[in-house]
Amino acid sequence: MVTAPITEESTSRSVQTAEWKLHYYEAGSGYPIIMLHGTGPGATGWSNFSQNIRALCAKYRVIALNFPGWGQSDPFDPSTEWRTAANARAVKLLMDALGIDKAALVGNSMGGMAAVQFTIDYPERISHLITMGAGLPGVNLFQPGGVTEGLRIIRETYEQPTPENFRRLVSVMVYDSSFVTDELCALRSRAALANPTHLQNWLKPPAPAPLIDYVGVLSQRTLPALIIHGRDDRVVPLEGSLRLNAVLPNSRLVVFNRCGHWAQIEHAEEFNRLVDTFIAAHL
Repeated sequence: MVTAPITEESTSRSVQTAEWKLHYYEAGSGYPIIMLHGTGPGATGWSNFSQNIRALCAKYRVIALNFPGWGQSDPFDPSTEWRTAANARAVKLLMDALGIDKAALVGNSMGGMAAVQFTIDYPERISHLITMGAGLPGVNLFQPGGVTEGLRIIRETYEQPTPENFRRLVSVMVYDSSFVTDELCALRSRAALANPTHLQNWLKPPAPAPLIDYVGVLSQRTLPALIIHGRDDRVVPLEGSLRLNAVLPNSRLVVFNRCGHWAQIEHAEEFNRLVDTFIAAHL
């Protein structure tokens, strides 16, 4: 029996939810894992997670969402609503539309924050929380605060989506420059330029975030949590994951050496093994 290759085209799906038309990628069968990408021009579920989808779909039903405002999903205006809450709701609406009662959520950066927010807003719908390059907001004690190098380059690439800036964007996301390939830079560039509305909307002044008692709420959440961070992350400092690990009572923290913001890409084989072992151990 010949198995069809797992490609961007073969996994591409869309569904109309109660609020947005959402685009996503899906492969495999079994317990559902929903993967949530980070921010940045040209970010998609496929560009963030293609290697992970191919590996984990042998055992799980793997779904990688494009949030509203990215890829082929509907636009989102961040000036109208706090993006993190909207992203968490988009995950819930996708699960509703696909008939998924409960799933493991795997989120990178912005996607990790959406998974954390989902844990707060819809605790009965999440079985495992896995984040990488995310964490909790707060005051850094050991690393510089303020706008990081990575966030600055993300904004500059939204403002000027040139090939040179996309190469800078990919470069700041990784520790190992061998991952800065022409293919990945072009993939991000094509996805960004395909929908200029998403670029324009991202640059709008964002709606303010509500006051949330993260410590009080998350300290009461007992779901298993795996927190992953690259020691050399230039986008989101490691301290955010230290805070998240300190708050969640049933969590473990794994720090990858020689790793930037994209642990799932730079250390794909080990990342996939960690995720598989963690989910299987807590089913």
